[in-house]
Amino acid sequence: MSALEIRDIRKTYGDVETLKGIDISLESGEFLVLLGSSGCGKSTLLNIIAGLAEATAGDIMIGGKSVLGVHPKDRDIAMVFQSYALYPNLTVHRNIGFGLEMRGVQKDVRDKAVREVAALLQIENLLDRKPSQLSGGQRQRVAIGRALVRKPEVFLFDEPLSNLDAKLRMETRTELKRLHQMLKTTVVYVTHDQIEAMTLATRIAVMRDGRIEQLGTPEEIYNRPATLYVAGFVGAPPMNMLEVTVGHGRLQIVGSSASLPMPARFRDLATDGRKLILGVRPETMRLGGEGLSLEARADVAELTGPELVVTALVGTQRIMASLPPRTGVREGTPLILSFDEDVAHLFDPETGRALA
Repeated sequence: MSALEIRDIRKTYGDVETLKGIDISLESGEFLVLLGSSGCGKSTLLNIIAGLAEATAGDIMIGGKSVLGVHPKDRDIAMVFQSYALYPNLTVHRNIGFGLEMRGVQKDVRDKAVREVAALLQIENLLDRKPSQLSGGQRQRVAIGRALVRKPEVFLFDEPLSNLDAKLRMETRTELKRLHQMLKTTVVYVTHDQIEAMTLATRIAVMRDGRIEQLGTPEEIYNRPATLYVAGFVGAPPMNMLEVTVGHGRLQIVGSSASLPMPARFRDLATDGRKLILGVRPETMRLGGEGLSLEARADVAELTGPELVVTALVGTQRIMASLPPRTGVREGTPLILSFDEDVAHLFDPETGRALA
């Protein structure tokens, strides 16, 4: 039995269709990340699962039972919000145990559960403090603790790390990963941050305009993007997209005299004259002529610390390469950039779909 099933969920506001038929089946213990830019429908979908919004059509099943029309408190879910939503007049102890208190759980049982969760989150020394006496990271741990103490069927997280600074966000992300590995809880997590998605998820649903562009493991999303949108959204720096034309078994780079041999796995899929998009991730590129190679000229070189990100020109088109930090590349330097054919992707520019 699936822990969570989302069946053809649709949501409209007047004439505007926000969700256009979402289907996901989530097994117990999975960590699903809903990933997408603002306005794609990910938070709307999360609110429908939580019962904070009603679907126009479709069904939500939790533990094999439909929860449409069921009050949020009766759905066996717990939600962690972006804003923490702590009670300022209550101690950390009471904030964590408030849900149990409202359900009439005995004080000694409640106290034991709160202390177990506090130990798990390493906030035992904060139980007597008020939220105003806590840092942002500590408040977020309290909010997570309030969800954990209930032991629900499904945990829902709505961009819980977006209010934290970069260092604290990374630390809290690691804590969430550790907790999930320990507790094997079922999680639906909303974010626009691809790093959070790649590091936390067992599966990622990349959303766009109310639809799922691709649903798969982080490895599948990164290494085998199904569409141009997914290829461009996941990855930093983003995937290079070069316009090419097929001809005589080669890919002619538009706007230049350069061409590449057609990768073997695409030879039966691309006819002469067909216009395509060649996708290559910057981190798969290297200096030198081994593999498929392109002559280019460096335009900008940016040292990030662990890598040197070089933006170069191939004719009139731009291409990026993530190179070792000690690479001696300067503006105007002629380059030969190469990559292996098995890391190349081809997309149809009209449909946006990847060639299989």
